[in-house]
Amino acid sequence: MTKLDTLLAGLARERSTGALRLGRNGTIFLSDGRVTYMECAQTPGVERLLAARGVMTEAALRGLEADGGCERLLAEGPVTQGELQYAVLGVVLDAAFFLLPMSGTRPKFRPGERHWLGEQWYFDVSGLVRECARRRAQLAQIWPSADVDILPVRPAARLPGHGVALSRIQWEIVVRADHKATPLELARQIGRSGYSVLLAVRRLAASGLLAPPPPEAARTEPAGRRQKALPGDEPQNVLPKRERQALAGRPPHDPGPAPPLGPPITGDPTDLALLMRLKRALEELS
Repeated sequence: MTKLDTLLAGLARERSTGALRLGRNGTIFLSDGRVTYMECAQTPGVERLLAARGVMTEAALRGLEADGGCERLLAEGPVTQGELQYAVLGVVLDAAFFLLPMSGTRPKFRPGERHWLGEQWYFDVSGLVRECARRRAQLAQIWPSADVDILPVRPAARLPGHGVALSRIQWEIVVRADHKATPLELARQIGRSGYSVLLAVRRLAASGLLAPPPPEAARTEPAGRRQKALPGDEPQNVLPKRERQALAGRPPHDPGPAPPLGPPITGDPTDLALLMRLKRALEELS
């Protein structure tokens, strides 16, 4: 485990309540040893996701944060508690993916501090660590090189075949890509989770739909790293057969309007398992 994982595990054992601040990287909020919310500088928060869906503007949400908080949001805003809980679920899983592997920070714990949204959901630290490991493995299986995660998104000028099928999120990425914005910058622009955009970008790379980076940005990948790729992974110069297989596994048409944020949920741990499975399914469709 990383140092941050170890620190969180200790706070969980002590059933601590408060905010673990990670400098400019983000903040982790805990209640009785369980995580209730995470803010990450690299990923959109609940405010951005709700604004992107047209629920409320970010300015209006910031106004509620300063005056009335979560109670006023649920009483006056066009969002149900179930929708808010589902949004928090996505934001925390997204932020955990980027925060937990961090090292070199000097965390500072502030007892008693809470997030303005309150305690919409509870996450066990061990469960978050397992989910982050699953997501890293999924990314590596789709495309073994992490270079595409940090370089600007550059759609290929020519298609590798006669046609392609893009998911909704892939279309949003291609439309917004200006050859300057990285995947996480695009995630903020379109109001999508950072992980879902990384997932879509790696699938674009696996399908041969991204242009190679310019020589000054390209990084030489160690030969040993490619040899350790998961079975069935081809090198970065993807073969046409791989492209056809990748595209065949995607929806042949636009799946329609964005799904609702989710149904009302409770604090039962089985609800979290159900929602995690639902979220994974939605990520596969995006």
